[in-house]
Amino acid sequence: MRACRIHILAGLLVASLFLLPASCLADSGTTAPLTTAEYRAELDRLLAATQQLDGSGNATPQPLRELPWGWHVRSGQREFDISAEGLQRDIRRYEKGKTVETATAVRTRLQSLRNEIDGFEKPPADASPNRKDLNSILARPEFRNVSGPTWGDRLKQRVLAFVLHALGRLFRSSSFPTIGRFFIYALMGLAILGLGYIAFRSLTYDSSFETVVPEDLPVSAKEWAIWLKEARAAAAKGEWRDAIHLAYWAGISFLERQGTWKPDRARTPREYLRLLSSSSEHRDTLTSLTRIFELTWYAKRGASERTFSETLQELEKLGCR
Repeated sequence: MRACRIHILAGLLVASLFLLPASCLADSGTTAPLTTAEYRAELDRLLAATQQLDGSGNATPQPLRELPWGWHVRSGQREFDISAEGLQRDIRRYEKGKTVETATAVRTRLQSLRNEIDGFEKPPADASPNRKDLNSILARPEFRNVSGPTWGDRLKQRVLAFVLHALGRLFRSSSFPTIGRFFIYALMGLAILGLGYIAFRSLTYDSSFETVVPEDLPVSAKEWAIWLKEARAAAAKGEWRDAIHLAYWAGISFLERQGTWKPDRARTPREYLRLLSSSSEHRDTLTSLTRIFELTWYAKRGASERTFSETLQELEKLGCR
């Protein structure tokens, strides 16, 4: 008889284990999800209640003390849960301190939830104009040979990582003789020098690398009049972009011949401009000349006879006549 009672109790216990989750699921399923409009109205109600949180010691309003664990919201065909844990944590901090800072934290948290639901319902921005501009930029000649790492590049990276890892393990070995450590130092130094040489060769001999100034001699080694003559010859052929490029260097050569700055063939157009003080009489003219040059040469804006004429006018202001 006693064994029978034990079996009955065990059966009831097992049945309760199966029935308890089912009842919980049934209870949770009875709660209908909120629409975004209902959820927004609930947040507005809570925001209105936060007006009583002024840090003067007032009790927490009833709506804020009866927060749910979260909100189940439906938007169109999608449903999602929004947790109220962070808001509850801010409210608990307010109830402990009741300061202006803790009250502001509660209000800020609710406003953040309000902004999130407003942003969620906004239609995504049309990115097609930006994509069109990006495609036009990537179609330029300077990006023609740009690509990700090849399998050869990845292989070299793996080999180099393996060598450095092996060298690191040898270097950390406490049983390695002192002479062996010097040998490892030498190998690491050679590896660093080799990498530096490879990087230097890549920058120096890259066919797509375009120098800003002549490679062999400073700009002033060629008379500004020769630069200007070559610019007019290019303009006569309708090669307006090259004509503006040569005319710009005519102006640089003119200023450099006058001793405005020390010749340096590695200097960029912006660096030439920075060498002139704001009080220089040539400052505004060189600024305009540099702007025309950069827009036509680097930004590849449409160069024309009018643009070349403007360049010549700026050169005349410098004194190139």
